[in-house]
Amino acid sequence: MAAEPSPTPTANARHPGFADIVAGISIAGLLLPEAVAYSGIAGLPPQAGVIALFAGLLVYGLFGSSRFAIVSATSSSAAVLFAATTSVTGVDTATRLAMGMGIVLLAGAFFVIAGIARLGAVSSLIAKPVLRGFALGLALTIVVKQLPKVLDVHPAHSDFFRLFAGLVADWRHWNIAGAAMALMALVLLRGLARWRAVPAALLVIVAGIVLDVYGLCHAWGVAAVGPISLDFSHPTVPQLDRAQWQNLGGLAFAMALILYAESYGSIRTFAMRHGDNVSANRDLLALGGANLLSALFQGMPVGAGYSATSANESAGARSRAAGIVAGMVVLLAVLTLLPWIAHTPEPLLAAIVIHAVGHTLSPTALRPYFQWRRDRLVALVAVAAVLVLGVLNGLLAAIGVSILLLLRGFTRTTVSWLGRLGQSHDFVDTARHPEAVVPPGLLIARPEVPLFFGNADAVFASIRARIDATQGLQRMVLSLEESPDLDATSIEALCDFAAYVRVRGVRLSLARVKDDVRDLLAKVDSPDLHAEVYAPWSVDDAVPPENRTPRPS
Repeated sequence: MAAEPSPTPTANARHPGFADIVAGISIAGLLLPEAVAYSGIAGLPPQAGVIALFAGLLVYGLFGSSRFAIVSATSSSAAVLFAATTSVTGVDTATRLAMGMGIVLLAGAFFVIAGIARLGAVSSLIAKPVLRGFALGLALTIVVKQLPKVLDVHPAHSDFFRLFAGLVADWRHWNIAGAAMALMALVLLRGLARWRAVPAALLVIVAGIVLDVYGLCHAWGVAAVGPISLDFSHPTVPQLDRAQWQNLGGLAFAMALILYAESYGSIRTFAMRHGDNVSANRDLLALGGANLLSALFQGMPVGAGYSATSANESAGARSRAAGIVAGMVVLLAVLTLLPWIAHTPEPLLAAIVIHAVGHTLSPTALRPYFQWRRDRLVALVAVAAVLVLGVLNGLLAAIGVSILLLLRGFTRTTVSWLGRLGQSHDFVDTARHPEAVVPPGLLIARPEVPLFFGNADAVFASIRARIDATQGLQRMVLSLEESPDLDATSIEALCDFAAYVRVRGVRLSLARVKDDVRDLLAKVDSPDLHAEVYAPWSVDDAVPPENRTPRPS
C-alpha cells in the first residue's frame, strides 16, 4: 500500500460531515449486535465484543489511514481465539480467559513492532488461494458451531464432522421455535440487505428483545444472552507466568497474521476502488494500538472486517469520522440500553453471525483458481485443513502451506537457454522460441529464480551439465536479471562456477547484473570474477563483437 500523503493522522477524523454522521449512526446498528454475537464465537462474555468495538473504532478512527475501514471484532479472529484458548488443557476458566487476553495483547505488540520496523510492505504471508480456502472452511465451521444455539442441542464433540453428525442424530430434540426464530431472522437480514442504510441487525435484535420481555422466549425454551457488565475503570495486564507467555507467542503470531491478512484485504480493496492512498505501516500501528487497548480492558482481538467496512462505504461514509460517530452511538446505546440488550435471544445472535459470514460461504471465490488451473489443490487443502484439523491447526496448516509455496517458488532450478530473436538485440528462451538462434561457440543461461542458499548449487549444477554436453564452447554468458541480491551461499557457488568455467578454458561473462550485486562482487575479490566479467549491462553487450547485430547508426 502506498504511503498516505497527509502529515496529520487525525486531520480527516476531526470534523465529521453530515454524510459521516448518517453513516456512523447506520453502521452502529450493525456493529453492536455483531460485537455481542462474536463474543459468543470466542467463548467470551458479551462485553468482550463491545469493549473490542470501542477500542477498534476509537484507535483506528484517530490514527488509521483508510477512510472506510471499520475495525472491530471479526468472526474469523473470534473463532481463532476460541480455538487457541481451548487448545490448552488442564487450566480453569479464569486462566483460559487470561490466556485469551494475553493472545490479544501479544498480537497487538506484534503489530506495533511490525509497524515500527516498517514491515507494511510484507503485506501478507498467506497466499490468496490459501486465505480464501481457509475463509471458506472457517465460515462453514462457524455456521455449524452456531447451530447448537439455534436448535438447543449440544453434542459431545466440537470438531466439524462429529458436531454436524451429532446435531443430525439429535434431531428429535431440536427446539423448533428457536430454529424458526433464526430462520425468520435470516430472511429479514437477507431481505433488508439491499438497503444498507437500514440497521437490519438492530431491528432483528429489537424484535427479539420484545419477544423475550413479554415472556414468549421463555415459553418457547429459547435462552437469552444474559447480563452484560462493562467496566473501564481498571485496565489490567493478564496475570500469567513466564512459561504461559512463551506458549502464547506462537498463537498470538498466528492471530496477528490472520488479522492483518483480513484487514489488509479490506483496506486495500476499498482504497483501490476509490483511488485513495493508504499507509500499511501506519495501519499496522493503528491495529496494534487497538488490540493493545482492547486487551487491557479484557476485550477481543480486532481487525478491519470486510462486511463492516463494506457497510460503512455503502452507508455513505466520507472519512474516518464515521467510525468515531459509530463508536459514540454505540456508547450511548450501551449506557442507556444495556439491560435491554441482555434480553437478546441466542438464536437471533446466531442468525446474525451466520448472515455476517454468508459472503464467504460461496465456493465461487475459489472458481478463478480452477479456471486458471493454478493453485486449485492448494485452496482445497486449506478448506479441508480447517474442517479436519480444526480452526487453529487449520490456520497453522494454511500458513505452513503458504510458506511451502514460497519455498517451492524460490527453490525451483529452472534455467532458460537464450538465443537471438531474428536480427534484433533481444535474446529469448529457445525452448519457447525455437526460431531464436544461438551464436556459435556460445551458451547463454538465465536462471528463472533469484539465486539464494536454497537453490544456488542446484542451478549451477544444471548449467555445468549443459556445459559438459556442449562441444566447441568458447564463451559462457550468465544473465543474473532475476537476482537483485546474492547471499553468502550463492556468492560462493558463483565463485566455484567461475573457477569451473576457467578450468574448462571457457570465458565467462555476467550480464544484467544489478547495481547492488556489482558492488558486492567488487568486495568478493575473486580472480575469476574481476570487473571485466560483470561489465556488460545487457546480454547483447556480453556477446562477442563478431556475433552482435549491428546497431542502427
